[in-house]
Amino acid sequence: MRTLLVAAIPLALCLTLVSAEASEPQLLWPDGAPGDQGELGPEHDKTSPDETSNRVIRLGNVSEPTITLYRAPAEKDNGSAVVVCPGGGYHILAMDLEGTEVCQWLNTLGVNAVLLKYRVPRREGRAPHEAPLQDVQRALGLVRWHADEWNLNPERIGVLGFSAGGHLSAAASTNYGERTYEAIDEADTVSCRPDFAVLIYPAYLTKKRGPELAPELTVTKDTPPTFLFQTQDDGVHVEGSLFYYLALTQSQVAAEMHLLAEGGHGYGLRGSERAPQSWPKYAEAWMRGLGVIE
Repeated sequence: MRTLLVAAIPLALCLTLVSAEASEPQLLWPDGAPGDQGELGPEHDKTSPDETSNRVIRLGNVSEPTITLYRAPAEKDNGSAVVVCPGGGYHILAMDLEGTEVCQWLNTLGVNAVLLKYRVPRREGRAPHEAPLQDVQRALGLVRWHADEWNLNPERIGVLGFSAGGHLSAAASTNYGERTYEAIDEADTVSCRPDFAVLIYPAYLTKKRGPELAPELTVTKDTPPTFLFQTQDDGVHVEGSLFYYLALTQSQVAAEMHLLAEGGHGYGLRGSERAPQSWPKYAEAWMRGLGVIE
């Protein structure tokens, strides 16, 4: 799903991101992920060794999913948290471009970030999103369960995803009534519904190019408030965002969408072009309007 890589993150932004404090990764499934069978081989970065310009970590063969907490600076921490879902077509995870760099940006806003390393590639015999949906449900439950311990507001826990991670965030927003796995501990007894969702150039939201939503995405009045951003020239087709936004508005869900003419796909926060410069500002203003950022 990486059709465009633009210039590196501006130096000024880099200087504000380096101070993020990350916890040790926490296993989602201490006794093994549900439904997984067979050995994928060692987890590793699939990026070509000779790729040096604008390098992206493309993590593959993930069979032990984790969450890593990136704490906002104490003087800014507002108690909100966002589970971050990198993209990669459900084949790999763009762990820096759409993961660590985004967590660090959220920290600058006073928002705690939880980086989700979910299972990829697609499991044979299972829907592409099936195992990742188990992972994001488990992650949201764990974050909410640990809210007191981590000094978080359990009613301000959202999800943010890019590309396939955007689809996964939408799936988490529309599949929270019951877990898609057997409960393993008390963290699975609390709600796994995100309180809000941010979808950046999301993929797979519709069947082909719409208008019918993907069957796993059933929008109702209880779907959380959602922010969408995409560009018209995106190779994964902007119709997915358009029809998802329409479904949200028809269900009277508070939704905001920004559509630009140009920008392509897979830029994250990198570059000086309008798309990577615009969506963080729009998303920040939207989260402030929700009260996520005080």
